[in-house]
Amino acid sequence: MPLETVDTLISGSKIVTMDGERRIYRDGALAIKGNRIAAIGPRSEVEKEYRSENAIDGSRFVITPGFINGHIHITGDPLTRGYVPDDIDCGFEERLTKWVIPRYLAHSPDDERLSAQFAALEMLRSGTTCFLEAGTIRYLNEVVDGLNSTGIRGRVGIWVEGRGFDPSQNETQLTQEAIRKLEDEVVRFPASDDARIAAWPILVGHSLNTDEVWQAAKSIADDRGLGVSAHMSPYEADPDWYISTYGRRPIEHLAHIDVLGDNVSLTHVAHIDRHELEILTETGTNVVLCPFAALRGAFGITSVGLFPEMAAAGVNILLGTDGGDCDIQRLVPLMASLFKDARQDMRIFPAHEALTMVTLNAASAMGLRHEIGSLEVGKKADFVCHDTDRPEWYPLLNVLNQLVWSADGRGVHSVWVDGMRVIDDYHSTLIDEDELYGKVQKAGEEIIKRSGVPSVSPWPVI
Repeated sequence: MPLETVDTLISGSKIVTMDGERRIYRDGALAIKGNRIAAIGPRSEVEKEYRSENAIDGSRFVITPGFINGHIHITGDPLTRGYVPDDIDCGFEERLTKWVIPRYLAHSPDDERLSAQFAALEMLRSGTTCFLEAGTIRYLNEVVDGLNSTGIRGRVGIWVEGRGFDPSQNETQLTQEAIRKLEDEVVRFPASDDARIAAWPILVGHSLNTDEVWQAAKSIADDRGLGVSAHMSPYEADPDWYISTYGRRPIEHLAHIDVLGDNVSLTHVAHIDRHELEILTETGTNVVLCPFAALRGAFGITSVGLFPEMAAAGVNILLGTDGGDCDIQRLVPLMASLFKDARQDMRIFPAHEALTMVTLNAASAMGLRHEIGSLEVGKKADFVCHDTDRPEWYPLLNVLNQLVWSADGRGVHSVWVDGMRVIDDYHSTLIDEDELYGKVQKAGEEIIKRSGVPSVSPWPVI
């Protein structure tokens, strides 16, 4: 019987499948046909049935599913990162109005397109194949165009603020305009089977939108099989505002207006109480933790955060990079460490659970678990080849532990999305990286000048 021909056959790799049995193949093979996985298993079995003119010796690789970034600002931060000092002596509101928002507003449409490309490249080169954007895009057309040029998979949303804080503002008009934007974006960028980049009705969160906007976003998501994402409660400022405005804490209020559920992801949620935790559990709402952002921002997650309790109650937790380093692989060991120390219990969030947060958990939150998050026959061919011919991988004794505790995105050799090799030998196959870096440097300098954000350095820059 002749062998079945596939587009790509990678043989001899160690493969971390994340399948139902969490199988790890010591000498595995992966066959790709079109944009799907045609076969996966021991090399001896797969090679008996499949052949390819594009046969790759994978003996130097550990193959994993593509990682999923559950919360990232692909505009605003990538072109200005590292500029804001980490010892600002001001409150949350001043930090936003003086240091954060001016940088976002200083971006032109071309800047946002470039920023999205740059963020996507960094994600892909460190093993992220799919992401959920944070809802702070101002020029969605340009951003989607930029993302499509990179080959990454993702869900994005335009920046909407439907609440009026100034008495002179017409809140009804703001709300209607916000809802119109949400409805428009999902029509223009639908989540069809062949669309890697699509729009969701994503909200910035906090207190920036009225109940009507929240309810419209949830209705749009429910009707179209999409999701909603929003920031909430990184600091006490959100609970304080909701209690003073509605007499309820944030999660309680969102439950009251019926906008929670398993297609909703709330990011940060550091300052919640036990009742809010119960609501998250009962509604199946997803929680996104951004460990680096939380630590740098002094959210207090290790002292007041209820993340171990969330996990024990069955809340689906995923990880995000927020506005900093796009290498989500660095967050996995951090997540596996933080609460061990905070609770002085080494059993909390072991390596395999932390890895699940950037694969299956994230895929579930994005409504894509049937397509990505694990390497199984019939699923999308989104995967990463980690180069073990590097010092952090020697000696290779325990694939799972070394993937989590030793490796990071710098060892990503090649990446496939939808069956297409978008990173090969550490570089993009689709865009000119050197040209991109030159544009990024120039744009970043110009954005800072336009933004008016102060230049602060503890040491003289000569």
